[in-house]
Amino acid sequence: MTRPGPRQNQQNQHGQQQSQHSRWSQESKQGQHGRQGQHSQPPPPSRPRPLPVPAHAPVPVDRRALLHAALGTAAVAVLGGALTADASRTRPGPSGVLRVATGEPTAFYEAFGRLLTAEIERAYPRLSCRVRTTAGSLTNIGLLRDRRADLALVLTDTALAAQGTDLFPRPVPLRAIGRVYETYLQFVVRADSPVREVSELGGHTVSLGATGSGAAVLGERILHAAGLSPGTDVPVLHLPPADAADAMRAGSIEALIVAGGVPLPVLTGLDDGPGLRFLPLAGLLPRLGGRDGLAGSGLEEVSLPQGAYRSAGGVATIGVSNLLVCRPDLPRAVAEAVTRLLARRASALVPDNAVGTQFLDVGSLIGTGGIALHPGAAEAYRALHG
Repeated sequence: MTRPGPRQNQQNQHGQQQSQHSRWSQESKQGQHGRQGQHSQPPPPSRPRPLPVPAHAPVPVDRRALLHAALGTAAVAVLGGALTADASRTRPGPSGVLRVATGEPTAFYEAFGRLLTAEIERAYPRLSCRVRTTAGSLTNIGLLRDRRADLALVLTDTALAAQGTDLFPRPVPLRAIGRVYETYLQFVVRADSPVREVSELGGHTVSLGATGSGAAVLGERILHAAGLSPGTDVPVLHLPPADAADAMRAGSIEALIVAGGVPLPVLTGLDDGPGLRFLPLAGLLPRLGGRDGLAGSGLEEVSLPQGAYRSAGGVATIGVSNLLVCRPDLPRAVAEAVTRLLARRASALVPDNAVGTQFLDVGSLIGTGGIALHPGAAEAYRALHG
């Protein structure tokens, strides 16, 4: 058999790059056409979800150009477009649309997501990022599963549940880019409430967070750990944080739980009036470890920092780590690039009002609990830390 010479190889590679570029250009034009109003064609019907591509599948990307870029990102076309990693030395990097699933508007997930996508667009002007606000972790995992998001922020505890539990009878494969920050569980009652412990909430109506949020899942687990049955011993509502705050002001609920950074604007408003009492949660930790223990679940004892709220300083609550996750078929080079951005631009990714919250400590990025790192992320950490 005659082996192709160097010139023929170059021609073949050039042809592949032109084909890839043409296919992506055509998809981009179709996406633009679909946004031009009532005369645009409707999107094609959704197709069955293909089997995941193995994480080790080769990606046609120039590794040298990627590493020289110093910062990185992922690109996925909207409405079923293909994720691309630019193989050309003459072009600046990935292009297309990157969809990031975050959380409730004005909450820390959304704030972090907007900072992250701003850094991505600064590093790669050919990328157009989309921040999607959602109810939280459960919703975000569903968006990844259905290929309607490319990256997502989730609680470690919820990501573990996605590997096969009552919440996700059909496991959702996930890979971690990194541990990005720590959420504080904040279980509050009005300052004039007689309730001082979770176990005293029997007979009182409680909001456990919006349906689809990680707080809703953890809230039920916390009630069980305190010896209470949600819906039986404790009437439960699932309200978004802003609606729960209004209900507490009106006196229609006794308590609410939120998971987020410190301070949360929705709680700051309540703390100003009528005032809040923060219930201690750390004593319930031994009953919340799950199958992987506390270390694997991402749960640990933390204290609310002084100055975050008027009277919450020092209250022992529960911290749960947050992960930036993707599907296993995210191209290796893209995962590597996003990881390098997280490590190198950590100081630019902290919301302005964060107090005492652990954000993007370079040493803890790799601590993703029971969720395995994407191979591209692992490669980036090895290059950064040896």
